Amino acid sequence: MNQLPKDPVILLSYVNTQLRDFYPSLDEFCEARDADRSVVEAALAPLGYTYDTEKNQFV
Repeated sequence: MNQLPKDPVILLSYVNTQLRDFYPSLDEFCEARDADRSVVEAALAPLGYTYDTEKNQFV
């Protein structure tokens, strides 16, 4: 995760805000931020969050 927050709770807030305001999909966010999607998803999974493509957010 290139320069993304390390704390999972802060990461959740950051990613969802970015998805809401700037990116139409998690893939586009990851590409723009040079982040590995599987690493982002793995970081948020212990909190019980998964990516919902229809809502374009982690829920």
